[in-house]
Amino acid sequence: MENRWQFFIVGVAALTATAASAAEYPAKPVRIVVGLAAGGPTDVVVRIFAARMSENWGQPMVVENRPGAGATISADVVAKSPADGYSLLNCNVATHGISPSLYKNLPYDPVKDFAPISLIGTTPNILVVNPSVPAKSVGEFIALAKASPGKLYYGSSGVGASPHLTMELFKSQTGTDIVHVPFKGSSLVMPELLSGRIQAMFDNLPGQVAYVKTGQLRGLGGTSVKRSAVLPEVPTIAESGVPGFEVTVWYGVCAPAATSQPILTKLNADIVKALNMPDLRQRLVDNGVDPAPMSAEDFAALISSEMKKWAKAIKDAGIQPE
Repeated sequence: MENRWQFFIVGVAALTATAASAAEYPAKPVRIVVGLAAGGPTDVVVRIFAARMSENWGQPMVVENRPGAGATISADVVAKSPADGYSLLNCNVATHGISPSLYKNLPYDPVKDFAPISLIGTTPNILVVNPSVPAKSVGEFIALAKASPGKLYYGSSGVGASPHLTMELFKSQTGTDIVHVPFKGSSLVMPELLSGRIQAMFDNLPGQVAYVKTGQLRGLGGTSVKRSAVLPEVPTIAESGVPGFEVTVWYGVCAPAATSQPILTKLNADIVKALNMPDLRQRLVDNGVDPAPMSAEDFAALISSEMKKWAKAIKDAGIQPE
């Protein structure tokens, strides 16, 4: 009987300590690891979000860039970090949607190694070209590519990232041959695209809004079902002669799977609160992102559906896992 009481007392003490720890969280800076280079659209979105979280917490949310391998390096770093709430991952369409079907031997399990916390928001990709390209619509771009197979070059933020897979799906559905030139982040593609050495790219919309609005690049088509409110003059690719073409990019927050439930619950509440604040919502909308705070359960369901969607898309496009 005495042993049972000791066990009970120890258990209550542990629960009390965990609750107290969650109430005080965060007591020091929190890092959020991003799998793409600084300056790219994903990085920009996460930094906007992190700035508001830092203000709300009174503790810094520090953005750490770990680009490479289709953002899987960043996921592996967080999966192997202490599960104390101070190492978070910008889990996204690359780390948890595309990579499970694109890579044969991931160093992490996207389901077992992570606890989904909340979505930040969603955005389409956009097809942009250098103004020197003699194509002013998606249809004209397809015709140009078919007339010059293997002569057009497109850049991407890296093998396995959504811009890369979006163009590969586009090529598959349009029967075009456009040569891939991968980089380690969208920001590294831009000098080549702006100079005309690379003719085109798909990119997350937030990274291209300013270039399209100033005329430095020509926006041909977006990958969402509806036109973006921030660039309403750019038609969707589906309405431009490629029916059914749709890609949604999403940005979220995940923690190592063993993170305590009280800390996960507080993180979700704090993130949802921040994403419902008018100033943060407006900043995200101005950058082409639709804020989408949600419960951890709904986010887990979204990740599951995205994994299935991309598995089918990669198989249908004939892309072989690496």
